[in-house]
Amino acid sequence: MNSRNYVKLGYHYLITHFLKLMLVPPVMAVLFTNVSLLTLNQLQLQLQYNLVGVISLITFAIFGCTVFFMSRPRSVYLVDYSCYLPPSDQKVSYQKFMNNSSLIQDFSESSLEFQRKILVRSGLGEETYLPESIHCTPPRPTMAAAREEAEQVIFGALDNLFENTKINPREIGVLVVNCSLFNPTPSLSAMIVNKYKLRGNVKSFNLGGMGCSAGVIAVDLASDMLQILRNTFALVVSTENITQNWYFGNKKAMLIPNCLFRVGGSAVLLSNKPLDRKRSKYKLVHTVRTHKGSDEKAFSCVYQEQDECLKTGVSLSKDLMAIAGEALKTNITTLGPLVLPISEQILFFATFVAKRLFNAKKQKPYIPDFKLAFDHFCIHAGGRAVIDELEKSLKLSPIHVEASRMTLHRFGNTSSSSIWYELAYTEAKGRMRKGNRVWQIAFGSGFKCNSAVWMALRDVEPSFKNPWEHCIDRYPVKIDL
Repeated sequence: MNSRNYVKLGYHYLITHFLKLMLVPPVMAVLFTNVSLLTLNQLQLQLQYNLVGVISLITFAIFGCTVFFMSRPRSVYLVDYSCYLPPSDQKVSYQKFMNNSSLIQDFSESSLEFQRKILVRSGLGEETYLPESIHCTPPRPTMAAAREEAEQVIFGALDNLFENTKINPREIGVLVVNCSLFNPTPSLSAMIVNKYKLRGNVKSFNLGGMGCSAGVIAVDLASDMLQILRNTFALVVSTENITQNWYFGNKKAMLIPNCLFRVGGSAVLLSNKPLDRKRSKYKLVHTVRTHKGSDEKAFSCVYQEQDECLKTGVSLSKDLMAIAGEALKTNITTLGPLVLPISEQILFFATFVAKRLFNAKKQKPYIPDFKLAFDHFCIHAGGRAVIDELEKSLKLSPIHVEASRMTLHRFGNTSSSSIWYELAYTEAKGRMRKGNRVWQIAFGSGFKCNSAVWMALRDVEPSFKNPWEHCIDRYPVKIDL
């Protein structure tokens, strides 16, 4: 750590504890002086002649405390979560990916070469997973195969979660499922209700078309429901379906998802029961959602459409990273005052005022040091460019983005569930300590940037069947940038 960092750290501690340093000594002096002037007899006389006032004060205090505890938001705890680990026969290496693609007659030589270049620069490793339907020759993107993929991922994650938590599925009061591109009838949430025989009055929701940031949206929705319903569990399931969304055309902007998206899913158990705090891993502190859909470029930068040959796919705009950057700025403008120490807020405000007063348009805005607010960062593993941009914008070190880079390398872009594979990585490395704060941040179509902040309630150990347990000793691996 250089001298500049020491100065900044000293400034941070001084400002953060300024009020304590200034107020505690005079308050203690006043209390000591007043108490020393009163004898025991005088104190008894004061209470005797002011009995009505004392009783009124106590009554008012009890009433105030009752109102406070009844009206404050209910705490939401993360009891446990599970990430799906596909079978080893679904692994796809670079060579296997290209061999299978070359057997698909729809792809031109130019398209095959483009996919090869994207794959090499993607940050994905040799052990990501594709569904069985895409491994077939030719692929079979049927409704039955898509349902089979959804069942394998969702039920695999849920079976492990229920085994680890030992709860009865009928105790679930809220169910939120998000899957952007596969929304059959009956819904995926109905499929879960049917499989696990959830009770008839369960509040179920099925979110579609909301992209890779839908996992945070689902947590936010579940948290809102837990403010209404007392003493219950909420189940959040996040996944994406590859089978029916593989692109078989030659438009380059629509070929990129083929190279990045892979099989994955997560199941998260939340609770608002006070007694569950002891066994829970985390407490939800904040959720902040940002929507840029009113802007046409932002709305269309991730867009499902048909090409000139009527082949359906998702097109990614060249403006995607710039739009993501603007969405991030808006999101952290809201999140910053909630999580940053007062020292950083003062610096940000002072820079903002100076820029306005002196009309210094060329002066770069002050980027707060979010490393003072968070111990761990779970940045959506959307691609190497996404991680690179956030590392640069937020001035993070390689260790802060390690979980994101390794998740992208090992599992690829698993869409809305990627932030949970990253949290699982941090736990598997034994880095999560009591009181640590975690920032999950994700981007999605629309265009959206969403954040969730969690606080560890204990030193968190990886749960049984953590998706990294078979390979964590091999990570981190060196990735050629």
